[in-house]
Amino acid sequence: MANPLDTDAGSELFGSYEAEFKLVQADLTQKLDQIPELNGEPRKAAIGAAERALEEADELLGQMRLEKQNIPSASRPRVNQRFRNFETDVDGYRRRLRALADDRAALFGSRYTDDPSSAPSDLQLEQRQQLLSGTDRLDRSSRRLRSSQALANETEAIGASTLADLHSQRDRISHTGQVLYESEGYVDRSVKTLRGMARRMATNRVITVAIITVLVILIIAVIYSKFR
Repeated sequence: MANPLDTDAGSELFGSYEAEFKLVQADLTQKLDQIPELNGEPRKAAIGAAERALEEADELLGQMRLEKQNIPSASRPRVNQRFRNFETDVDGYRRRLRALADDRAALFGSRYTDDPSSAPSDLQLEQRQQLLSGTDRLDRSSRRLRSSQALANETEAIGASTLADLHSQRDRISHTGQVLYESEGYVDRSVKTLRGMARRMATNRVITVAIITVLVILIIAVIYSKFR
């Protein structure tokens, strides 16, 4: 009988990542649809949020890429097809976001200029966005780590329960073997008893035949002596 820890754990973890990816995918699509309607700072903030969602989608793809190797071979072709579709979607989102980010006139609005004196302000804003992006990535990684830890604890509990069941089954098998051994002893004694009874019956039959033979001989002798 197959161990559920060997067959289901990979599939369950991949399914968890896939469900989380679909949520991130929906959120990313919504953010990308909102960006063309924005200008200036709101557009820059929306692009930063979309970049963070895209990074999260890439991280989830990396996790799924690792976990799909643990899926049984019979199910792996379907999983590989879904994974390739996810990769294609993410590439499309990345190209779309790059095109939106390259529209500097819409990005900076009325402040857009080629004057280098405006660079420090833009650089500070970019640094703040990178700091926020790093913080968000750290939070997401922490949540994913807690989720993985919870799943590991659940898997450990399942393993402990399985080991307890196996130990109980081993005890029952050992007890059954002992009962069978004792039953075999009873059968041997019964066979010996039956053989002894058979020998006694054979002996009694011989004695009975001998007695009958002697009586017949005596009767014949008596009859012969009367008619002599």
